[in-house]
Amino acid sequence: MRLILLGAPGAGKGTQAGILSQKLGIPVISTGTILRAAMKNGTPVGLKAKEYVESGRLVPDDVIIGIVEERLAESDCASGYILDGMPRTIPQARALEEGGVEIDCALFIDVDDDTIVERMAGRRTCLGCGASYHVVSAPPRTEGICDNCGSELTVRKDDAPETVRNRLEVYHRETEPLLDFYAERGKLKTVKNQPGIEATTAAIASVLGIEL
Repeated sequence: MRLILLGAPGAGKGTQAGILSQKLGIPVISTGTILRAAMKNGTPVGLKAKEYVESGRLVPDDVIIGIVEERLAESDCASGYILDGMPRTIPQARALEEGGVEIDCALFIDVDDDTIVERMAGRRTCLGCGASYHVVSAPPRTEGICDNCGSELTVRKDDAPETVRNRLEVYHRETEPLLDFYAERGKLKTVKNQPGIEATTAAIASVLGIEL
């Protein structure tokens, strides 16, 4: 199964990608992770990306797509994959199509903005090991303290309400048009907001017609 997960920042895409990857035995292809790996390994496209990163410029779409295509050619993607963080825009989606990257389903996790803001405000991140928690859905055993390393938990700047609202504006402007793009191709499936992680996974399984 070749999947793209769509949804606003904080909708739970990363969490569900990890669950689906484990259950289905297919890799999550995170653009950030493979970009760093390609630069470290010195692949032709990775070296090109490194030039942009080291000069403080944004890596252009054609380079990102080249790195994605390199990664998808590896053997562990033969049975499927989950794209995380790509595509973010219509031009990126078109470029993937033109590059021969096949998608079976674009799965949209539909969560409204107010719920996203509330959810993000409850996230806590460990200053020591980077572990993530949530004051409601995944609290630490001791308030404000990481279960893993005992370090202090903090609210990331990215999770502050004003920042989240700004990120949502960018999402609605640049990424939300992908819903129509994939709907026109008959590949869009939608999962409405659920009360918890397990309920969301169950709804995804139902929509995809699979057992998890």
